[in-house]
Amino acid sequence: MKKALLFLSLLSAPALAGEGKWTPQQVLQLDAAALKKQGLRLPPQKLWDPKRGTGLLAGTVNVGGCSGAFISEAGLVITNHHCAFSIIQEHSTPQRDLLTQGFLARTREEELPGKGARIQVPRAFTDVTKQMLEAVPAGADDLARQKALERKEKELVAECEKRPATRCKVARFEGGLQFTLLDSVELADVRLVYAPPRSVGEYGGEEDNWMWPRHTGDFSILRAYVAPDGSAAQFSARNVPYKAEFFFPLAPEGVKPDDFVMVLGYPGITFRAMLADEMADRQSRYYPRVIDVYGELIRILEEQGEKDPAGKIAVASNLKSLHNRYKNAGGQLAGLKRGHLVEKQREAEAAVVEWTRTRKEWAAALQARTELLALRDEDAKTFERNFLLDALRGVTKGPGLAAMLVRMAQERVKPDLEREPEFMERELPRQKDRLEREQKNFFPPADKRVVLALVRRAQALGAGERIAAIDKAFGRTFSEKDVSAKIDALYAGSKVMELAERQKMAGESEAQLRARKDPLLELGFDLAAELVVLDDLRDRREGAGVRLMPQWRRAVLAHAGKPVAPDANGTLRVTFAKVKGYAPRDGVFHVPQTTLAGVLEKNTGEEPFNAPSKVVAAAEARKFGPWLDPRLKDVPVNFLADADTTGGNSGSPTVNGKGQLVGVNFDRVWENVSNDFGYNPDVARNVNVDVRYVLWLLDQVEDADALLRELGVRKGAKAQERR
Repeated sequence: MKKALLFLSLLSAPALAGEGKWTPQQVLQLDAAALKKQGLRLPPQKLWDPKRGTGLLAGTVNVGGCSGAFISEAGLVITNHHCAFSIIQEHSTPQRDLLTQGFLARTREEELPGKGARIQVPRAFTDVTKQMLEAVPAGADDLARQKALERKEKELVAECEKRPATRCKVARFEGGLQFTLLDSVELADVRLVYAPPRSVGEYGGEEDNWMWPRHTGDFSILRAYVAPDGSAAQFSARNVPYKAEFFFPLAPEGVKPDDFVMVLGYPGITFRAMLADEMADRQSRYYPRVIDVYGELIRILEEQGEKDPAGKIAVASNLKSLHNRYKNAGGQLAGLKRGHLVEKQREAEAAVVEWTRTRKEWAAALQARTELLALRDEDAKTFERNFLLDALRGVTKGPGLAAMLVRMAQERVKPDLEREPEFMERELPRQKDRLEREQKNFFPPADKRVVLALVRRAQALGAGERIAAIDKAFGRTFSEKDVSAKIDALYAGSKVMELAERQKMAGESEAQLRARKDPLLELGFDLAAELVVLDDLRDRREGAGVRLMPQWRRAVLAHAGKPVAPDANGTLRVTFAKVKGYAPRDGVFHVPQTTLAGVLEKNTGEEPFNAPSKVVAAAEARKFGPWLDPRLKDVPVNFLADADTTGGNSGSPTVNGKGQLVGVNFDRVWENVSNDFGYNPDVARNVNVDVRYVLWLLDQVEDADALLRELGVRKGAKAQERR
């Protein structure tokens, strides 16, 4: 335990600007004077009060894998357009295409509920390292270690979730050097208030994704509701808006270059603690395979979507996700090469190895590194097979949902604490939501072609990596005609993709599912058997990591002798930054702000630069209202800062030193994608929607009077217009 506390104190030294994703507790340990000098106008205790376990940071919420922020006392939440995409898609039809047209609820009665949408509000963080490590039996092997830790985590979470509407999880830092219990209130009635047209929310599309300059209004506004007594509840017409104790008022003055800002949110995962050889594997194997496989699947979904308006809506969410991962992989590869990040990690690692060799007390760290490298070599042997199994589970609808139904039945017969985490009772509402939501994403011609592409790849695997389920269903050699016919027969003879039947299947036993003699379910049984083996393999690997990684990381931290920021792990963090431009290459400098003039310059009238006519008309008429930046002589659209962000920071509030919202984070620049492996202050830039563009759209384009009044800016807007 003392070592875990030492770890925290090392992390809390006063290296503030740029690099570092700090936990709420660590913010209190930072140098308050240095923060004030940088631009923080609030006492750090206003950000987080450890006695109450809350503070202004609690205005930052988790929105289903994205971040978001309360911006009114009455439960309004701002996040990214792409984070609210599934709700917008859910209510879209060819006759009422909200994805294309956008949506504004002019009254609360018009707000649209999102099936399965949830918002988690942070409540407390508790160090549980001692309890977790004491749960591992003496002499446990790696699989037993992971199972014991998993069991203890479930117990801690179960105890934490005895309170209603509570969502808890245990997060690991530095591979198991520290464990923290996160306690959040979960709000299950989430409704869409405003979404701009897709040609605003995605202006520039994939061409501009990860790029600068940007002119994208990637934001949407939601509202959280609760029961009349204030308790969290499922959707009901009787529900009332959630009363947010902490929220971020909007700062209509926005930002200017060199301003201090903070980006708050839930960054997902970074890889800066990886060994150099593990980084090299991501570079040489993982990202090229993402580009190869996902690139093919993207082409399939795009081709099939163009053939049918309803199909285009159905594949939109999956296509957006695949596009993002595909382009991310390209950026990672470019950044790893450009920044020589593997080589730099190898040099840093070699320095730690040399240092430990002269100190007997760190002998265990050297041994741990040797074992970690051996595990990496073992993982490489089945990489291709495991990658395709994951794609079959996560990308396909038919086989993926069939395997999920089988796993649900198999796990249901076990005591709750012995089930795999994703199949515990607490997860059933999410599972059922997914079973329903995926119907909206299902377009048979596209899904069949995706399965065909993955089967072709599986049948090309070597003898040591065969997927038995695929060989059994489709044979060992690929024939497009034969495999296509078999896929058609699978879907034609199955009821898995009929929503009502699938919902019945979700409650059936393994025997009942087998008795159906449904061909997709039969494939699902075979896939599930291999996924169980794969998951056990990964559990064993995870257990080995908890045994070895902390030993190595202690040596790295001791050798550094200075703050080393922890890798992102999906927990609430804050990063301190400045608004600034950057030089992506020799002879080029990018300024940190873009304006409406740039929207018009890019506008071609065709996708991906097809700005809505009402936006173009207001911009061309110079209807700026009070949102004009006097220095820029235009309305700002996006801005850059040097915040340390990653995936999961989508929708993060970007706030000024007073705690007022000045923007919404939605991307990084192309040169900064590989920031996941190492922070480079020269190119580390995150991209934000300027709050003035948000307000300009709501005011001058949408005339969203009620919403602007609730945000506290309409009165001021009208007053300034009169002047």
